[in-house]
Amino acid sequence: MRSSGPLVVVGDVLLDRDIAGVADRLAPDAPAPVVDVTEERFRPGGAGLAAALAARSGHEVVLVTALGRDAASRRVRRALRGRVTLVELPLDGSLPVKTRVLAGGRPLVRIDRGGGRTGAATPECARVLAAARTVLVADYGRGAADAVRPLLETAARQAALVWDPHPRGGPPVPGARLVTPNAAEAKALCPEEGGGGSLGAYARRGALLAARWRAASVVVTLGERGALLTRPHADAPLLVPAPYRASGDTCGAGDCFAARAAAALADGALPEEAVWHAVTGATAFVAAGGASDPSLWGRPPGKEPARGAAASGREEALALAREVRSRGGTVVATGGCFDLLHAGHVGLLESARRIGDCLIVCVNSDASVAGLKGPGRPLTPLADRMRVLGALGSVDAVVSFEERTPAALLDALRPDVWVKGGDYAVDDLPEAAQVRAWGGQAVVLPYLDGRSTTSLARRAAVAAAGGPPAPAGSGAP
Repeated sequence: MRSSGPLVVVGDVLLDRDIAGVADRLAPDAPAPVVDVTEERFRPGGAGLAAALAARSGHEVVLVTALGRDAASRRVRRALRGRVTLVELPLDGSLPVKTRVLAGGRPLVRIDRGGGRTGAATPECARVLAAARTVLVADYGRGAADAVRPLLETAARQAALVWDPHPRGGPPVPGARLVTPNAAEAKALCPEEGGGGSLGAYARRGALLAARWRAASVVVTLGERGALLTRPHADAPLLVPAPYRASGDTCGAGDCFAARAAAALADGALPEEAVWHAVTGATAFVAAGGASDPSLWGRPPGKEPARGAAASGREEALALAREVRSRGGTVVATGGCFDLLHAGHVGLLESARRIGDCLIVCVNSDASVAGLKGPGRPLTPLADRMRVLGALGSVDAVVSFEERTPAALLDALRPDVWVKGGDYAVDDLPEAAQVRAWGGQAVVLPYLDGRSTTSLARRAAVAAAGGPPAPAGSGAP
């Protein structure tokens, strides 16, 4: 159940500036690359990015942060207008500006400038936090969290509080529902813990930090490995792996993780569920280009698809296809009902995955299956079918569609290769001409002989009636 009231984000806003270009030569007077600038981008960073990402989940978001009268503060206000409600703390000085110089999408150097002193909490800030039911603290160590710390200590007793720490910031207030240090931060905070980068070492660090901070749980984010959820004095952590490897810009991934976790808790999720949403959301965020994704600030707030198997699957699938294409890879897709997954399906999916660099499975929704197969189908509901498919090592993303055919979904995915199983001729595939329109190719791969959902259902019905079992793979009733 979604919590009443807005999701409140507290923390330090930065202005992020990216100077992007290409570097194909060195300077004549030093061994330094020369960047020919092609683009310059500005966007809110830190707590501003976290608040904007939380707002994309459809929540009303209030951002408590320090802003001044300088040009950077004015730019941040304009960017956040209409997305979040600002509750401002006074800032004596200028807003920090973090500038990255990128060549070919990779950072060469970062330049930080600006900064000031955050003033005391205002009565409006106290009112907002007193009424909050979900709070996210994006602490970048620049004073906002310290300025309202007594209010956060009170809020932690009545609200689901997520704290995203920073090495320069203070410890979380006691009672936090979830604290989200990354691997480097957890390691630096627990110098006494050996074990290097093993999962066991991070599990011990997380449990130690949870006890030290008196937090309900600590989740250590491990990049492409996923995240490790720990509790005080507990020996059995929960590892939530990333759904696939994303090789995009990681800038802002931690903010995305914390924002997704807070939004899930606000919707009534358990911490385990919130971490799953956070891992999958942050992976898709990185694959889409991270904070550099040009669609991030162009998309109207509150328009992100509702969380759930089909919506999150579509988001992941589209982001994965973009990421694979951006590095020159081959996107492979296939589709079907996959009502009862059998050896024929598994063989088809393994063969399809070997064709390219990722495999996206398009699955008919329950209504679509019923329209195609008739009453009594599907035997397995959509959420279960997607979960089973997603657990296969050959499958990189799963996405559902409501129509009788995946034509509209294929227009969005634009795979390089479309695979179908069975005894079709390629020219008979209804999707073949559509895929060729963008330069793709349709191919047919054979199923294992005699394996089908229909034969499995018939054998199950015979067994339930007490008849003799038919031989596996015979297709006989």
